[in-house]
Amino acid sequence: MKLNRLFELMRGTELELWLETLDEQIQKGLCNDTYGKLPGWKNALKSLPEFKPAQVDLNASHITVKPEKPLSNEEKLDLKNTLKQLMPWRKGPFHLHGVEIDTEWRSDLKWQRISSAIKPLKGKTILDVGCGNGYHGWRMRGMGAELVIGIDPSPLFVMQFQAVQHYINDDHVYVLPLGIEAVPDNLRAFDTVFSMGVFYHRKSPIDHLYQLKQCLKPGGELVLETLVISGDEFQVLLPEDRYAQMRNVWFLPSSKAMIKWLQRCGFKNVKLVDESYTSTEEQRSTEWMQFHSLKDFLDPHDGSKTIEGYSAPLRAIFTAEAP
Repeated sequence: MKLNRLFELMRGTELELWLETLDEQIQKGLCNDTYGKLPGWKNALKSLPEFKPAQVDLNASHITVKPEKPLSNEEKLDLKNTLKQLMPWRKGPFHLHGVEIDTEWRSDLKWQRISSAIKPLKGKTILDVGCGNGYHGWRMRGMGAELVIGIDPSPLFVMQFQAVQHYINDDHVYVLPLGIEAVPDNLRAFDTVFSMGVFYHRKSPIDHLYQLKQCLKPGGELVLETLVISGDEFQVLLPEDRYAQMRNVWFLPSSKAMIKWLQRCGFKNVKLVDESYTSTEEQRSTEWMQFHSLKDFLDPHDGSKTIEGYSAPLRAIFTAEAP
C-alpha cells in the first residue's frame, strides 16, 4: 500500500498521535500468514492492466472512471476477469473503463438517504468505520472531503479498494485493514465519523458509541446507520441465534431506544434521519456476488419476516454531535 502521502497528511494534525502505531497495525492487518487468500488477491492487483483515465466521476450512482479511448472487447474482458478474482463485491456499484461491477448492495441508494441530511463535508477529515471496499468514501470525497480514512478488518475489501484506487489515483482517500479498536483512545481528530452497518455486529454496543465519540472533534458529527426494530424506547431485540441468516448480530434497538442510547453516551442534537426497510432491489445476488442474499434470508411465504421469524430488516440513519 502506498501510504507515504497519508502519513504526510497526518503529521502536524490531531491524527499525528496515531502514527506511533499505524504502520505496524497495517502490516499486521495485511499479513500473508494470517490470510491465506491474500497472496492471490495481491497478484490480481499486480496484474490489473494499465489504462489512463480521461474522466473520474465520484458523484454518480456508479463510481465511474472513463478511459482516454474506448477499450477493445478483449481489453474489457481482461479487466473484468482480473477484477472478478477479487469477488465477492458487496458494496458499489462501480464502472471502471467500461466494465460495470454490479455489487450485491446498491450502496448509492443508502448514500441518497444520507447525503442530504448530514453536515457539509467540504474540506473535512472523515473516518468511515467498517467501510467495506470504500464505495461511500469515494462519495464523501465527491462531496469535497479533504481526507477520508476508511477502516475495515477484511483484507479482501482493502484489495478491492486498491483495485479502484489503481484507476482513480486519489491520495486523499484510503482504506486501511483495521477495526475501530486500532484507533487511539481520545484521538478527537475527525470532523465526521460514519458507522454504517457495524453497530449490530458489536457485542458491546454502548462501548462502540463511546469509541465513535472519542474519534470526533468537539462539535463533530456522527452518522450512524444500523438495523433497528419497531417499538418504543424500551424495545431491543437480541436474536436467539441468527438474524436474516447472519450469525454475528447482537443488539437491534428501536429507533427511539437508539436515540436514548446516543443521548446517554453524551451526544447532542440526536436526530433520526431515515427509517426504511431494505428491499431486494437494494440488496441482491449478482454476477459479482453469487452467494445467497436478502431474498434468501426472508420467509418465502411472508416477506415481512426473516427466515427465522423476526421482522424483516429495517434500517435507520441517525446523526448526532460530539460535545
